[in-house]
Amino acid sequence: MARSTGGGRPPTLEQVAEFAGVSRATVSRVINAVPTVDPSIRENVERAIAAIGYVPNIAARSLVNRRTDSVALVISEPGSRHYDADFLNRIFTDPYFGRLTAGAQEVLRPQGVHLVIIPADAPAHHQVLRYLRQGHVDGVLLISSHVADPLPRQVTDLHVPAVLSARPGQPIPISFVDTDQRAGARLAAEHLLARGRRRVATIAGPQDMPAGEDRLSGFRSALAAHGIHDVPAVPGDFTQASGEAAARDLLARHPDVDGLFVASDLMAVGALRTLAELGKRVPEDIAVVGFDDSSAALACRPQLTTIRQPVEEMAGEMARLLLASIREPGHLARSVIFNSTLVERESA
Repeated sequence: MARSTGGGRPPTLEQVAEFAGVSRATVSRVINAVPTVDPSIRENVERAIAAIGYVPNIAARSLVNRRTDSVALVISEPGSRHYDADFLNRIFTDPYFGRLTAGAQEVLRPQGVHLVIIPADAPAHHQVLRYLRQGHVDGVLLISSHVADPLPRQVTDLHVPAVLSARPGQPIPISFVDTDQRAGARLAAEHLLARGRRRVATIAGPQDMPAGEDRLSGFRSALAAHGIHDVPAVPGDFTQASGEAAARDLLARHPDVDGLFVASDLMAVGALRTLAELGKRVPEDIAVVGFDDSSAALACRPQLTTIRQPVEEMAGEMARLLLASIREPGHLARSVIFNSTLVERESA
């Protein structure tokens, strides 16, 4: 039960400090989520806060430290020309974005930092920049993959703390977190070769995205090292529908393909549907390897052998980098690259 302070006055910071047996400065550090506070002291102070019913004055805190205790997760899609239902549907149904959000929340929530999700197609970019300029959030987790996307550079020009979800397509001073995409694609190639497949092909990702470029070049370079230089490739756009169409196009031109690397799980699910329609057995006729290890890899039949990129861990690292940049401005841009692994299931 909350302890009354008498006279109807709300509990004060000093009273929390007295109750917890620590200094007022220590209580302030706990409330402001300073990471250097000893966990046992933090727990003691939090118990005192709950016991006497102290409520931090968020407005006063933001005036003092100029923080909002919130960050934006901005999902940029420069190719969209209008804010339509298809754009929103891609964002909220793609497992990748759900995993990113969950991973970031795992780090931000215990620190008392709120996550504001902002879908941003091309016409909305100026609204996002105005929102950031007005100081509504302390920093940005920026999901942007297209080389031509101007938003990463525009955000860095604002000097707002920001971390990018992938290697930037242009040289800009921004921290980023990524997977070794080329190494992951090499794992896919080596797995198909180990399964005895020699007439291999790929459904590639968009070639205006570093991930799409790296997965294609990594796959081809691994095969070239084994003397296979003719590798048919049909591009998709990381959606299931594009995987269906690309597989149909690929098999029409190369009906003897016996191994297929698909540069995302969603596209692989589409490809599996097309292969079933064409009477191709997986993996007997065609072995299929995807990329991501998303929920889609488990939802299809057969379940998908795929390259896992640890999206939740990557998003958590993005959040940690961003919090560090917010709390200690002036840090140089950093990059963190995660390893990918092969997850073997039924399709290859």
